[in-house]
Amino acid sequence: MKNLTLSNIAKACNGTYYGDENIKVREAAGVVIDSRNVEKDYVFIATKGERVDGHSFIGQVFEKGALCVVCEKELEQPAGPYILVEDSFQALKDIAEFYREQLDVKVVGVTGSVGKTSTKEFISSVLATKYNVLKTAGNFNNEVGLPLTVLKITDEHEVAVLEMGINHFGEMHRLSKIAKPDICVITNIGQCHLEYLKSREGILSAKTEIFDFMSEDGYVCINGDDDMLQTVLEVKGKAPITFGMDNRCDVYADCIESRGLFGSTCMIHTKQEEFEAEIPLPGIHMVMNALTATAIGGLLGLTAEEMKKGLSNVETVSGRSNIIKGDKYVIIDDCYNANPVSMKAAIDMLMSAEGRKVCILGDMGELGEDENALHEEVGAYAARAGVDCMIFVGNQAVFMDQGAEKSMAGIPDKTEKQIHHFSDKADCLSVLGDLLLPGDTVLVKASHYMGFDEIIESLK
Repeated sequence: MKNLTLSNIAKACNGTYYGDENIKVREAAGVVIDSRNVEKDYVFIATKGERVDGHSFIGQVFEKGALCVVCEKELEQPAGPYILVEDSFQALKDIAEFYREQLDVKVVGVTGSVGKTSTKEFISSVLATKYNVLKTAGNFNNEVGLPLTVLKITDEHEVAVLEMGINHFGEMHRLSKIAKPDICVITNIGQCHLEYLKSREGILSAKTEIFDFMSEDGYVCINGDDDMLQTVLEVKGKAPITFGMDNRCDVYADCIESRGLFGSTCMIHTKQEEFEAEIPLPGIHMVMNALTATAIGGLLGLTAEEMKKGLSNVETVSGRSNIIKGDKYVIIDDCYNANPVSMKAAIDMLMSAEGRKVCILGDMGELGEDENALHEEVGAYAARAGVDCMIFVGNQAVFMDQGAEKSMAGIPDKTEKQIHHFSDKADCLSVLGDLLLPGDTVLVKASHYMGFDEIIESLK
């Protein structure tokens, strides 16, 4: 890893080096916090988790060939060198920040209330037609996951697409300090993390901290249809590049034709050209993701053909608008996380399916003092959209149930619709087979802590 010698690591994290002085000039082959991932010449950072203390694995990692250990405790008769620090998690961030400064790589930072992961996938798929791309794996988008992702960048990588997620003020500032993005993407400003950020204005303020450490010649790409983001007029002397459905945006789409759950086609327009795109994932929000990726592709010199190819090759991620064809049902696996905006988008996607449509929706977390009303709003939306069978699961989901019941009063064919509420997942699973019919399309969505992947497995 470029310039990541033990000497530089100790200096970067304000640590004290103990061990053979001759080894200090050697570079780490990798940096990890999971002892199972240690390989020869890796640096292992021992962290204290809620259930596991990494310090108890220090002996094992040296046996696996670790070059050095970063830890918070003085070691007696260690089998190799170690760097003593006050806070291992802070050391992880400091080391990643130093390493980022050694790299000659373009970094695209992606944030927003909804759609960060799918947007990251679109951007990565497009850029991969021309560049060697590293992208955030899974949900490694916080103050632990982001530095670990930065530390996976190698000399071979030309672009890194980093997802950046927060729920408190100041977090994005710290993430931006590590990532130092060359291009900042904000997908939207929705209703999530209201418990901590209080309002959409607060969310905007927190998300735009991503600009704090953007490179001086960097670019900002924002959703031009979002009313809050429309207030961002200039960053470091440049107007943002906008994407959206409005033809006043720098990159926009028209002639959109839905193919149901199998995606859509559209015409994408940029300031320089236009091209017809095939988008294999369902939902109008996927068209927005395609526009974002097109904007980034244009900044990094891709041709229309390269962008078109990248868009057609994009794949889903488990738990995020993933279409599964089971033996009995078509399942929309969107159970990784949820907030009011993404719930409504998922319901819209469900309504593009053929046949009977079922939603299994659960509690949404971190919505603050308006959480009851926001849950009720989602239930009402599902009823108005015409979902045939609505199954709500969880303590807060009772308000979804109430919202659906109220809205059903004005629906002519309400006798054909079904509404069910279960206080917990086990009760739902016990009767789920009786509520569904062969051929149903079933949307499954809730905040991650609800564990709805268990419902997905049951349906499969």
